[in-house]
Amino acid sequence: MPINHWPKAEQPREKLLSSGPQTLSDAELLAIFLRSGTRGMNAVEMARGLIQEFGGLRRLLQADQRRLCTTKGLGPAKFAQLQAVLELARRHLAEPLRHGQALKDPTETRRYINARLCDYAHEVFACLFLDTRHRLIVFEELFRGTIDGATVHPREVVRRALQHNAAAVILAHNHPSGVAEPSEADRRITRRLKEALGLVDIRVLDHLVVGDQNSVSFAERGWL
Repeated sequence: MPINHWPKAEQPREKLLSSGPQTLSDAELLAIFLRSGTRGMNAVEMARGLIQEFGGLRRLLQADQRRLCTTKGLGPAKFAQLQAVLELARRHLAEPLRHGQALKDPTETRRYINARLCDYAHEVFACLFLDTRHRLIVFEELFRGTIDGATVHPREVVRRALQHNAAAVILAHNHPSGVAEPSEADRRITRRLKEALGLVDIRVLDHLVVGDQNSVSFAERGWL
């Protein structure tokens, strides 16, 4: 049945306007993005099928252009629109971390780093470089690796920190496996980075390890 034949309160767009986006299912939210279905299938039914076909909403949103564009009902235009929506979301999360603004809320910092790193299929090591008042200078992705790990060079981290005249850093990397629990190798490289940066009076405030649904803070674990 076409969605416009449904009761008003059950139509995704009307439901969102009256009750808020948090009340909609993944399929209903995706249906609003899709706007229309295919022959014999309305947008909600198509959305449910896509989520099932890709193995979940997150995997659908992570799909590359080739994979997405070979799916019935989708194409380059939908891929471009989806990438634009995702980038808008990332920039929205980055707003509290504008250049020159002090990092006062650890939750916002964590949310931004999670959003930046959680979707990579390979390991990425990044740094937030901060000044003496813990204001953001820049966020940089420094090293990229395979699905198994990234090679992190302390000398390069120190060099970049000095170039930015940073007084402190927050380290971060993702685990493509989706499991955020730090490994012993993670703890070793953190110790090496802390020692190397300490030699030039740059503090390591935290190291965040990002998984699928959460992240682990070295500072919260008392490991720094």
